[in-house]
Amino acid sequence: MYVMVFAVMRIMGKREIGQLSIFDLVISIMIAEIAVFALEDQNRPLYEGWVPMLTLLLIQIGIAVLSLRFRKIRLWFDGKPSVIIRNGDINEKEMKKQRYNLDDLLMQLRSQNIDNIADVEFAVLETSGQLSVLPKDKSSDNASGDKNKMNKKREAALSSLVFKVKYEALPLPLILDGKVDDDNLKQMGKTRFWLKNQIQSKGVYDFKDVFFCSIDHKGRLYVNLKDKK
Repeated sequence: MYVMVFAVMRIMGKREIGQLSIFDLVISIMIAEIAVFALEDQNRPLYEGWVPMLTLLLIQIGIAVLSLRFRKIRLWFDGKPSVIIRNGDINEKEMKKQRYNLDDLLMQLRSQNIDNIADVEFAVLETSGQLSVLPKDKSSDNASGDKNKMNKKREAALSSLVFKVKYEALPLPLILDGKVDDDNLKQMGKTRFWLKNQIQSKGVYDFKDVFFCSIDHKGRLYVNLKDKK
């Protein structure tokens, strides 16, 4: 039974070890419970434990494959990351929604050597429960942290860029596996026509040829093409 459980967890993938989603956690707990039932009753044949384990394994692999192909399914099972801090301001509404308290926030900030929330540009609560933190650039804002001054500096840095992308966020995904994220484009105030021109300037002429495309708060576009089969 030990060998069986080890094999099943190994086949489920390395993601299970360090980044359990809610779905993965439920599958893992159920596999452990099935193993306990099989071990407690020695008169029960082992295949009665192996069959449900293999069934759960097939379900997990099937959902993983569908999640790779369809982003909506991935978001439904794994959820979306939540922005907890934006430009030094705590998003209290999102914290209440995620039932995430200040003690948890401060603890995770301290674990990343950050003791002042005002020093945080963005903090995102990932679907795994881990807090990803982007500190402020102190070299560009070493005075009182005045927001107006910071915005002026950012606008000056963007002045040489085409269309001046004006927004403050972590890198926004624009294309995922050949499919355009219209919600993020709308958040930026841009259209598919604008995005088409941007990728064409990099020698890409079809959205379907792009595996991943994102844009950061400085207006820099990142494009990664699909592998050619």
